[in-house]
Amino acid sequence: MARKPEGPPPPPVVQKVRIHYTKRGRLRFSSHRDFQRSFERALRRGNVPIAFSAGFSPHPKVSYANAAPTGVASQAEYLEVGLAKRCDVIALAKVLDESLPVGFDVVEIVEAGPGALADVLEASAWLIEFPTDDQASVVAGFEAFLAAEEVPVQRMTKNGIRHFDARQAVVTLGLVGAGSSDWEAGQRAVGSILDGCAILKAVVRHTTPAVRPDDVLYGLREISGLTPSSPPRVTRLAQGPLDPQTAVISDPLDRDRKVITSTS
Repeated sequence: MARKPEGPPPPPVVQKVRIHYTKRGRLRFSSHRDFQRSFERALRRGNVPIAFSAGFSPHPKVSYANAAPTGVASQAEYLEVGLAKRCDVIALAKVLDESLPVGFDVVEIVEAGPGALADVLEASAWLIEFPTDDQASVVAGFEAFLAAEEVPVQRMTKNGIRHFDARQAVVTLGLVGAGSSDWEAGQRAVGSILDGCAILKAVVRHTTPAVRPDDVLYGLREISGLTPSSPPRVTRLAQGPLDPQTAVISDPLDRDRKVITSTS
């Protein structure tokens, strides 16, 4: 017979909440695992009634979705948490925000509606600060990228080099003007926009394999020879449901708010 853990099973999940948080400033250099450790410590520090899995190695019921890469700032990170007791989401947001390091900032918590969080995170908008004094070459580069039917790129993985197409995932790619809402969002995330840069915005679908900002930059170099004078800085501005006609990304928590409103 299979062994079973001694004692009663853990309490069931009675409430699921979805959390919108940021990764700003120097904490953009933290890894996803660094954030996981910080978040689980914040749950313990705030006495949050987190639900746990059963078995010999119980773990918190936390689902992370599409975390930004190490070195990338983000205004739009999301996760889902299962709770063993019902909590007021406004009070929970305050407790967690106070328990997390500055830079990992809780923007909002809502009660989760039906469906999986990952299913509504269809695309991301990325701000890319591209160091160059020649903006005309940047414009020519992204126009060549968008005109191509396919942009082959490669990435080193734990299983070796993987080859894939970066073009089909890119919905839009273009310059951002100083003082725009996207520019200001990037400033909030990293402190200030770098001088001497062409500021690009890319809207990229979440595909398999995932196409990341560094893949877009690799593709720009391969298709046009466009090479930055120093490593570009990247910020995620948004992620959520994508309108393919307008390339607008909606708030992924809006559906949850509507479900709660309609049932309250």
